[in-house]
Amino acid sequence: MYNKSISLFDWRSDINLEKADAIGEDLILLEDPVIHSSFNNPFKVDITALIICTMGSIEGNVNLKHFTLKAPALFVVLPHQILELCAYSRDFYGYYIIMSHQSVDRLTAVYIKNLHTLRNAVKNDPWTPLSKENMERMLLYFKAIQRIIRVEENIHRVKIAELLAQAIYLEIENVFHKSLKNEKKSKRTILTERFMDLLEHHYQKHRDVQFYADKLSLTPKYLSKIIHEDTGSTAIEWINNYVLLEAKALLKSTDLTIQQISVQLNFPSQSHFGKYFKNHTNLSPKEYRLK
Repeated sequence: MYNKSISLFDWRSDINLEKADAIGEDLILLEDPVIHSSFNNPFKVDITALIICTMGSIEGNVNLKHFTLKAPALFVVLPHQILELCAYSRDFYGYYIIMSHQSVDRLTAVYIKNLHTLRNAVKNDPWTPLSKENMERMLLYFKAIQRIIRVEENIHRVKIAELLAQAIYLEIENVFHKSLKNEKKSKRTILTERFMDLLEHHYQKHRDVQFYADKLSLTPKYLSKIIHEDTGSTAIEWINNYVLLEAKALLKSTDLTIQQISVQLNFPSQSHFGKYFKNHTNLSPKEYRLK
């Protein structure tokens, strides 16, 4: 009912799209240090964003996982992830490629055979350093897409841009090659990854450990034990952290009412949501929004 997502495109006033090269909202290219103060609050994206960082550094969290990125590097943000940007250097500079979910599915359908594996690798480590050669190739593709987008009279403009974007995805697969190797993982690590994947898809509706334990054919006690041993936090702590991060993002980054947010997060009432939020943050939703 209240299915308004927190999208990167909500910040049109902060991201100067007049300077962008774009094909609708399926493919947008930006060459600008577009990090601004409004990004200090957590926000959720409904797109895929590739950032080729050529100068400076940036620090933040993706789905509660901390990262520190230093140039030259590639940073990949996937749909439905919640991003917090905590700090960035004055000389930070990046080249941005923003793609809709539909566009990514279309581009990767033919050439990327291990897309699920690639996405999992990116989830685990959303940024990776780039060699000089990797960075030069990615910037070459970026410039090529930029140029073809600008030639509006070319009848094959969209198709050529898509083919070049496919080349970038192949380069990403190459960059993340080490993460894609079939390294032997412990049963505990595999279980933790399965739990985190379930959590990312269901935390808005399910806040009980029993739900995830049932999905994994485990007891809640055993699941919490494994997750705590592997991550340092219990299953319920991870669930609460995801719910609270989403709640904070909705409170700070949308004009949804507190009632609408409580519905979106599957609380039985606004009162239940308010008590839950205050118990974990010592602030009411209204106090946090106005802070």
